[in-house]
Amino acid sequence: MTTNTTEEQGTGRLRRLVPAALPRRRTRSQVERLRRLTAWMLGIGIFLAWVGPLGWFANSTRPVPVLSWSLGLLGLAAFTVLQVRVIRAALEGTTAHREVAASGAVALAVLLVQDGHLLAWGLIAPAWASGAALVLNRSATLAATVVATGAGLYLMWPDAWAAFYPDQETFGGAIGGYVAASLTVPWMNRFQLWFWEVVRAAEAGKAAQAQLAVTEERLRFARDLHDLVGHSLSAIALKSEVAAKLVKSDTGRAAAEMDAVRGLAREALKEIRTAVRGYRTVDLEAELHSMTAVLEAGGIRCALEAPPDGVPEEEATLLAWVAREGTTNVLRHSSATRCRISVTVHGGTAVLEMVNDGVTGTGVRGGTGLIGLSERLAPAGGTVTAGPGRPGEFRLRATVPLEGAR
Repeated sequence: MTTNTTEEQGTGRLRRLVPAALPRRRTRSQVERLRRLTAWMLGIGIFLAWVGPLGWFANSTRPVPVLSWSLGLLGLAAFTVLQVRVIRAALEGTTAHREVAASGAVALAVLLVQDGHLLAWGLIAPAWASGAALVLNRSATLAATVVATGAGLYLMWPDAWAAFYPDQETFGGAIGGYVAASLTVPWMNRFQLWFWEVVRAAEAGKAAQAQLAVTEERLRFARDLHDLVGHSLSAIALKSEVAAKLVKSDTGRAAAEMDAVRGLAREALKEIRTAVRGYRTVDLEAELHSMTAVLEAGGIRCALEAPPDGVPEEEATLLAWVAREGTTNVLRHSSATRCRISVTVHGGTAVLEMVNDGVTGTGVRGGTGLIGLSERLAPAGGTVTAGPGRPGEFRLRATVPLEGAR
């Protein structure tokens, strides 16, 4: 039985040396990646607050007032810190009303000390509204959007449009663009946050469902154990008490009671062993569909092929353990986007094969899980092999001879 070749072992030793100088990057889950993407998307207000002034500064031919610009940049730095705290609170589902009020005060101060293009310093107003929308309800968001738009237009309205715009048409386009940005960006942020909350709720629901399944299984096992041995243990206790009372007066009957106790104990032990054997038996078809659902929930397209007539119970249980370990390895040790699981029966042998892409690294991750599978299948004459398939793929293959072919 082979799990790693000599070349793979050498590569594994080399890879173990790498973390000392270059730590591996932890693979993030789909939900973690979506959370990071959502955080960046919600930061569009910060982007607007900075890109307007810096873009105007890069293209302006007028002299820049050093004092007002220095104050404005300091205000933008404080505004950015407060907005980041608002975004973090929104993603965590907490409140940040003080940060919203403080960032609003900073934005107002920046508007008061600056003059110029609406699409320069004036963009800090819709930037503030986009952050406030994350922690306010719909009515308050609408009010904040209208107030921010009005404040930006009033405070940044130029005394003479010709000082900043080449013609009236350009001036009108700037006003239209400013109003459009002010009224749409906050609601775009609310939609993005709503989408994240839906995903988070779905993930929490899956975790709660898994925990509930574990709890139900424990309760079922407790009920089965009580039903199996509860009566036998009660009878054993009662007969033992009778035998203890009769041991001095009627030893023959006491011995008979103890024989009955021994018989009850053996029967209870037999029932427990039968129950445990039943719990160890795994439904391969149900297990394969469960593993497929887990992989697809992780964003991995999964194709399943199973024999129409199924696999005998003993061999099916062994292959189910292989499917569990293989699924765990795909989720933990790869960045797979697709996985194929096939179970076939031919020549008196049941074969399970899992192939996935997204292999991270050149070596084979043959840890204690694969070693344990090899040891589990060995008594039944089974084998487990794991290693690279086609370029960029990893293949796990398990074979178990059927009982009649051994």
